[in-house]
Amino acid sequence: MAPPLLPRVPSLLRRPRPGSGDFSWERHDFSPGNRLTLYSDGERLYAAMAEAIEDARQTVHLETYIFADDRTGRTFAELLARKARSGARVRLIYDAIGSIDLDPALVTRMRNAGVQILDYHPVAPWRPRWAWNARDHRKILVCDGRVGFAGGMNICDAHLSAEDGGGGWRDVHARVEGPAAYDMDRLFREVWFKETGRWFESAGDPRKRPGAVPVKVAANQELLRRFVIREAYVNALRAARREVSIANSYFMPDWRIRRALARAVRRGVSVRVLVPGRLDSDAVLHAMRAAYGSLLSRGVRLFEWQGPMLHAKAVVVDRLWCAIGSYNLDHRSLRHNLEANLHVIDADFAGRLAELFDLGLAGAREITPSDWRRRPWSVRLLERFCASFDYFF
Repeated sequence: MAPPLLPRVPSLLRRPRPGSGDFSWERHDFSPGNRLTLYSDGERLYAAMAEAIEDARQTVHLETYIFADDRTGRTFAELLARKARSGARVRLIYDAIGSIDLDPALVTRMRNAGVQILDYHPVAPWRPRWAWNARDHRKILVCDGRVGFAGGMNICDAHLSAEDGGGGWRDVHARVEGPAAYDMDRLFREVWFKETGRWFESAGDPRKRPGAVPVKVAANQELLRRFVIREAYVNALRAARREVSIANSYFMPDWRIRRALARAVRRGVSVRVLVPGRLDSDAVLHAMRAAYGSLLSRGVRLFEWQGPMLHAKAVVVDRLWCAIGSYNLDHRSLRHNLEANLHVIDADFAGRLAELFDLGLAGAREITPSDWRRRPWSVRLLERFCASFDYFF
């Protein structure tokens, strides 16, 4: 049976007048009545996710790029298995490339406990629907269609502090309770239906509104919805009046984002971008830096995080509109990956996210135009060489 029509089909976004600060142009796409909690460390987030799984009565839906075979992954595997044995319907989607190191024995134990598992786009070229480029990069958990989590943290030890045996990665995630959680559940069900042909209804009720925060669950899926998240970014940048703060782990924005950032600076908006000082790939880091000169020359301020790894994907505009999720400002998120963001219009939540950004700047080094011009030619050539392959990163 085919899935029913979406209750809220995203319409084409009306562009705001530059500098007007009028965010009402997008509010019609938002689900009102949500309650949000912000997390910036894996310990607190995983504890909250575990509590939500244990409290679930009907369904648990987890979709993640990385489900690691480490302490965190094994803990969640046991949580999911125990919940499935209790009679709840537990479904797990993990990406075949992101979770390539996952122990098959761990997967078998979850299946034997009753967990339904979808290995998204397995590495199997002989299969008709195999696609190397198309990955599921989302990080969402929804329990009973009522409580959801979304952001940049995978199921792995990397997001735990070094004191707790983790990698100390810096990231943000959010818990959402209300209609937006129902919308997140629909995203999960759409992927499940597309890949398996099996549809099921949500256990949630979008009419229940435990809070007052308007949230839009934005997802870049196939065809008409491929550029939904990018367009929301561009329109928010066009509406900025005072301040734009961006933290992004793989910062290789396309020309429309770069132009919107430059025009915001010309209007007198303070534009600050926090980027990683080190990455899990040196080639990607060099490719990112190839575009820094152009942005610096247009007045965009760049700061390199000096900690272990900046993995956040967040933006705050005028401390009113903000977005967090799995979406990187790079070619892969724009054109290939399944991504999910929470777009929020709320001064309190956006203000707390902006405070985290300001704290991040305390551990960062600003890249000044004069310092950038003095870097060696050998480094510049390496950056240009790596940038020529940015489509494949």
